[in-house]
Amino acid sequence: MHFTSLKRLAASLALLAIASSAWAQYVWIDDKGTKQFSDMPPPASVPKSRILKQPGNSYSPTESAPAAEAGNDNAKAPPSLAERNAEYNKRRAEQAEKEKKAAEEAQLARDKAKNCENARNYQRSLQSGQRLASTDKNGERAYISDEQRNREIQETNRVLAGCK
Repeated sequence: MHFTSLKRLAASLALLAIASSAWAQYVWIDDKGTKQFSDMPPPASVPKSRILKQPGNSYSPTESAPAAEAGNDNAKAPPSLAERNAEYNKRRAEQAEKEKKAAEEAQLARDKAKNCENARNYQRSLQSGQRLASTDKNGERAYISDEQRNREIQETNRVLAGCK
């Protein structure tokens, strides 16, 4: 029996030692305003007023409340309803402008893709070697010459260079 009580005592002491390390925690508020928890001390850049808990000190939200209130004195008051509405309307107008711009860019991209496809088809027709005809001022059919064909091929190559 004596041996079992020694085992229990040893286990209890081990649990106490482990649990005591859990009390060695630091709690502070970082530059972004979020609470940080660590077993290491906060960086030196954190002022003492923002350290909420250190090993050996108990956590007390009432002690940190005056510090938070002191910080609020310097901060500006929350925006009024009119200011919030104005900000909302501004954000909504900006969003509408972004959507309009995106729609215009999408339309330009579709137009460019269509023009590039038309240029590719025309280039295939020019390079196929078949005779191409167009109507002149009098409404008569006129076939393009080899010089005109070469100029048209160069022009379509220039247009297609911008399609990549």
